Amino acid sequence: MKLNRILFLLAFMAAALTNVRAFDKYTIDRDELPQPAQEFLNEHFPKAKVSMIKVDKHLLKKTDYDVKLTNGTKIEFNNSGKWTSVDCKTKEVPQKLILKAIRNYVSKNFPQTFITSIEKKTSGYEIELNDGVELKFNPLGGFKSMKMDD
Repeated sequence: MKLNRILFLLAFMAAALTNVRAFDKYTIDRDELPQPAQEFLNEHFPKAKVSMIKVDKHLLKKTDYDVKLTNGTKIEFNNSGKWTSVDCKTKEVPQKLILKAIRNYVSKNFPQTFITSIEKKTSGYEIELNDGVELKFNPLGGFKSMKMDD
């Protein structure tokens, strides 16, 4: 009988945990973003209009923000409002966001291309060029690897 109670309690706890959901909120109000994210948008995308902001609150993790602009650009910000990725689809990522070492490497080795997306990770940067080539760089902008679309 005691074993049945323990199993029931474990099943109840498992069900309760799976029903707990993170809170997502959708808005177009830039004021919902942390101040650094607002400043980032004003500096790098001053004329672009916001089509959607997803405020993604995680249970055990901090909040992050996914912003989609009307021109198709997608930008992700962490809890403190610092950008983690910028995907401009077919347009060029603003030059100011790219380390000089990465800009120099791309212009020297891929002169007919431009960077359409960049992702900042603890291991460095991942970029994609308009021809589909993906490049990885260390945190200081040193080249690490390349992957080409098949």
